[in-house]
Amino acid sequence: MAEARAEIVANVWKLVASVGDEVAVGDVLAVLETMKMEIPVPSPSAGTVIEIPVTEGQIVQEGDVIAVIE
Repeated sequence: MAEARAEIVANVWKLVASVGDEVAVGDVLAVLETMKMEIPVPSPSAGTVIEIPVTEGQIVQEGDVIAVIE
């Protein structure tokens, strides 16, 4: 199991992946936005997205889990 985490305090601008999606290493799972910059959140491993504990528009802190891959 692997977790994609926010690397910076930001707004969840767009969720690209959904629960049940098959992803490869580096696939974009979500896009964060801070100070008018878009920051893609890549998948840390290949597998199936089993959880996305955030919603679009939510503010995340550094280290918050964006998605869980199994």
